[in-house]
Amino acid sequence: MSDFKNPKSEIPNPKSENWFASWFDTPYYHILYKERNYREAQIFMDNLTHYLNLPEKAKVLDLACGKGRHSIYLNQLGFEVVGADLSENSIAEANKNKNESLHFQVHDMRDSFEDKFDAIFNLFTSFGYFENDDDNLTTLKAMKDSLTEYGFAVIDFMNVSQVITNLVPEEVKTVENIEFHIKRYVNDGHIYKEIDFEDQGQKFHFTEKVKALTLKDFEEMMEEAGIYLLDIFGDYKLKKFHKNDSERLIMIFK
Repeated sequence: MSDFKNPKSEIPNPKSENWFASWFDTPYYHILYKERNYREAQIFMDNLTHYLNLPEKAKVLDLACGKGRHSIYLNQLGFEVVGADLSENSIAEANKNKNESLHFQVHDMRDSFEDKFDAIFNLFTSFGYFENDDDNLTTLKAMKDSLTEYGFAVIDFMNVSQVITNLVPEEVKTVENIEFHIKRYVNDGHIYKEIDFEDQGQKFHFTEKVKALTLKDFEEMMEEAGIYLLDIFGDYKLKKFHKNDSERLIMIFK
């Protein structure tokens, strides 16, 4: 692949020289995913915060917040919000929206916070990226350590069974006059997405790789981390989880 180049972008943390450190920090990541359904995301957060019955002005952590769109909405709901992400470029963009009760910081999710939170949200499959599988357990422990005694954490992950069954092997998406050629496949317990495109005469190649974690995998890790799994939902309306059919795997724990 010598003819493919990665765009110039800062690696936000020397601890993490993985694919997500560069891909998430490029403008192309945000271009490709610009059409995500944010209204659906807001309904999800409305449902979540209502279900959790969070106190007024609760301290909420949006872990892997990207450019902070969901942090901003949580803040509008009346919560004190910290958005954390590994991408320096995303945090720089998010910081344009900071206020007295909304803050952003560059942070590696494997590290716990000194501050304790009433709720931690890890949304839209922002988990399972690490090369070392042990880092997934480390992240769960860090989330646990960052909660108050009565705090709740939420991981919103893909439902692996449903995703693999409905995997689209190849497609082309044109966004902002860029043709993204996308290939998807499963290998060695991971779901891969190969992304190739050309912009301004330069060819680019990126690979997304996410651990195909099932509910059983999460249950085993949570037990080892000393986490109590309270509830499981299968979509953003918080309907019951069904292994083969549900769109999402949403886990609430403390």
